[in-house]
Amino acid sequence: MSSTTETPRDSWVPMIAIALGQMLMSFNVAALPVSLAGMVSSFGVPPTTIATGIVMYSLSVAGFVMLGAKLVQRFGSTAVFRVVVGLFGIAQVLMVTAPAAIVMLVAQLLAGLAAAVIVPALVALIAHHYRGPQQATAVGALGSARAAAGVAAFLIGGMLGTFIGWRPVFGILVVASAVVFWLSFRLKPEDARPEVKIDVVGVALAACAIILVVFGFNNLNRWGLGVARPGAPFDIMGMSPAPIMIVCGAILLQVFIRWCRRVAEAGGTPLLDLRVITSSEERAAVYAMFTVVGLEAMLNFTVPLYIQIVQGRTPIETAIAMMPFNLTVFFTAMLVVRLYPTVPPRRIAQGGFALCVVGLLWLAWVVRNDWSAFPVMLGLITFGIGQGALVTLVFNVLVTAAPKELAGDVGSLRGTTQNLAAGVGTAVAGALLVGLLSAGILQRVAENPALPPAVMSQIDLDSINFVSNDRLLGIMERTGAAPAQVAEAVRVNTEARLQALKIGLLIMALVAALAIIPASRLPAYRPGEIPDGLRAPPTGGRCRWSVATTGATPWPASVPEPSRW
Repeated sequence: MSSTTETPRDSWVPMIAIALGQMLMSFNVAALPVSLAGMVSSFGVPPTTIATGIVMYSLSVAGFVMLGAKLVQRFGSTAVFRVVVGLFGIAQVLMVTAPAAIVMLVAQLLAGLAAAVIVPALVALIAHHYRGPQQATAVGALGSARAAAGVAAFLIGGMLGTFIGWRPVFGILVVASAVVFWLSFRLKPEDARPEVKIDVVGVALAACAIILVVFGFNNLNRWGLGVARPGAPFDIMGMSPAPIMIVCGAILLQVFIRWCRRVAEAGGTPLLDLRVITSSEERAAVYAMFTVVGLEAMLNFTVPLYIQIVQGRTPIETAIAMMPFNLTVFFTAMLVVRLYPTVPPRRIAQGGFALCVVGLLWLAWVVRNDWSAFPVMLGLITFGIGQGALVTLVFNVLVTAAPKELAGDVGSLRGTTQNLAAGVGTAVAGALLVGLLSAGILQRVAENPALPPAVMSQIDLDSINFVSNDRLLGIMERTGAAPAQVAEAVRVNTEARLQALKIGLLIMALVAALAIIPASRLPAYRPGEIPDGLRAPPTGGRCRWSVATTGATPWPASVPEPSRW
């Protein structure tokens, strides 16, 4: 590591490669929902299968990002970054040429495995290239790059998807991966650390836990919330395997944490250094990050589903409808850093979640069948302000609270949390909306004398999913139903879809309101009051942070010391 007397590495050229690396991953995830209708048409699959592609990507990142962090430490961030960017490009080639949905899922799995290494590499590269105020700016730029990629994906993906097709959207990522690969040669090399060992048991525990949790959530609707449904691959005494997988995954996560603590106490190298979540402030930041990303994933799946599949609109109309939200997140993520010198993180987080609650409640109240209506845009903008403020803040809290040598662990924790939340959020959104839709339709059919059992028995009510009115008309006409019965079925479907959407938004608002509780445990100090000479003790095991003897400022008497000090 370089000393503070060396010439500062203040060139922003490396940051271009780092930011583009972040944008590759974010663009890929954001492009999937906006390409929903095109993929459904190309592959002949329901929209929930495309959602599985999003889950597959998030699952592989969340399950293996901690392994990726150790690979970064073991072989050096620059060399590893270069290799996995190439792997990510290969995955995008598969996306562009995918002849069937299964190839698309494999491509997203491969892209997720590459991203599992890119995520911690980005944080390590920032720590390797920048110090002090430049490092804080670089961290903020990373959050802004994520938001900017979401805007670009919806805008570019909407236009290409409408006028050309969904495949060129991912062709852009092939070219972008090549550009990032070329720019990676402008990064400063980092020495490998052969002493870093890979905790194989930890890798297995973490991967199994996360796979069980995400797969369980993703199949709640298909396999059953309690009693096993006909689509379940197996049952356990009549119970659905989905909730059992979630419980087993949660137990394995606890076993993983205990295993990491045991490895550290024995003087080894745990897969995740638990010092990054020692204090209640850091744990609160993790909870807040999980909620923020989960809510964003739910909204990013819900809106394109409703606009493209339900209303039958084009991808560019979806992009326009989502643009207020994405632009607001982008600009808020850039501008919120101006509040850091004067407003404590705790207050920003509480305000951010409060805005999310207000935005979601407003959407649940005003949403109809026209997402371009001004009241709906106002709700999306309000929700976007809250999201933009939170997505950068919680990452900043984690990064500034840990010393440089734990940058890889912070990156892996961030990647695990964000992608686990994205996978769970997308899976829950799909299961929740389809479940609400199914319940609403079944209730209305049972109470509606205009829809006799003889007609409805010809429709598979056990596999209700979101369909457009035009498609439903075609299904009903094949049953031989009378025109009045067809019209009634369309009306029931329209009402049930809107009700499912409204209830889903209300549940999201409840989740955002509950997140204010962990947000109240974020640091109450201003960034200017944080001692800037933190270092980790040289010994392993349970640690207490100490202030370095060079350049440290004393902890102000007016601010309570964190519990870890």
